[in-house]
Amino acid sequence: MPKTIMTVDDSTSVRQMVGFTLKEAGYDVIEACDGKDALSKIDGANINMVVTDLNMPNMDGIELIRNLRSNPKLKFVPIIMLTTESQSEKKMEGKTAGATGWIVKPFKPEQLISVVKKVIG
Repeated sequence: MPKTIMTVDDSTSVRQMVGFTLKEAGYDVIEACDGKDALSKIDGANINMVVTDLNMPNMDGIELIRNLRSNPKLKFVPIIMLTTESQSEKKMEGKTAGATGWIVKPFKPEQLISVVKKVIG
């Protein structure tokens, strides 16, 4: 049974590219346009990993991570930040909130797949 990855980004083109890359590698994908959308779709779903943007309307990536980490069922789900932000203070904020890793956009599809395979197989 394929593993399911939720991708959260307010950019439709980024969501499509991430989704396409992950589906090509054999993963199931659930897409969300921001943190609030992600939380509404994740409830009851069997998610193996989350790939989220940092800067989004309604609920940003840091707030989403905090919400996911406060849910006992999602506490240990790997979360990768996929963002244009590369400053170390933003990375620290993500790590403190509970992010597992960080990929800077633009990303190479093979780079994303390599990280996913390392984290969830």
